[in-house]
Amino acid sequence: MSTPFYVSPEQLMKDRADFARKGIGRGRSVVAVQYADGVLFATENPSQALHKISEIYDRIAFAAVGRYNEFENLRIAGVRLADMRGYAYDRRDVTGRGLANAYAQTLGTIFSSGGEKPYEVEIFVAEIGDTAADDQIYRLTYDGQVADEHGYAVMGGASDVVGAYLQERYSAGSSLEDALRLAVSALGHSESEDRSISATSLEVAVLDRTRLQPRKFSRLSPARLEALLGPTDAVPTAPEPSTEDGPPEPPIAPPIA
Repeated sequence: MSTPFYVSPEQLMKDRADFARKGIGRGRSVVAVQYADGVLFATENPSQALHKISEIYDRIAFAAVGRYNEFENLRIAGVRLADMRGYAYDRRDVTGRGLANAYAQTLGTIFSSGGEKPYEVEIFVAEIGDTAADDQIYRLTYDGQVADEHGYAVMGGASDVVGAYLQERYSAGSSLEDALRLAVSALGHSESEDRSISATSLEVAVLDRTRLQPRKFSRLSPARLEALLGPTDAVPTAPEPSTEDGPPEPPIAPPIA
């Protein structure tokens, strides 16, 4: 009988973490930015059917990056948990912190289990309060770790580059237009060159505390994104004549036949 192959627990966890990080890094970044009236989520997503940003409950939103089928299962489970808790107790008992803890337990159990591969996902769970100081953004990683973010947060893709861009330019209490422009500029920023992202290639949603409805989640359509972002392509203009060596000479008239 052959001796079974032995792998130390440290090496096993490292291999599982590297596997999950590689899968998450292949996706495009998702940005969350707090502004005066709520929280904005933005990502580059040409698909109009497969959403990375969704609503969980009245004041709670969900955003994810990684494998779609895996984070979609997590989103559905979160919606069911929130609906059941709100129905059995009270709608005020459904909180972003409670959902974040439930997701952390699920992801941590899957990551530490040797029977299945870890989920290649990272998640944002955000909840808005009556004031900006009460807003909460939780970032959950593939291994179940939870981080309480403030101001802005980035996950997936080139998160280090996008996060550094936001750190230099973010200011608290900005308007929706300024927060949107900052998020889109950060998504298009890279170490080599910056690029502009069209409104049709963006997926943007907000938790807006100024909405009169109990449900504060709202998606921004491409038409509204274009109105908020303004023109992206400048109209080329003809160069001004140079006056460095005096006024330009008049054109020479053609000879008369």
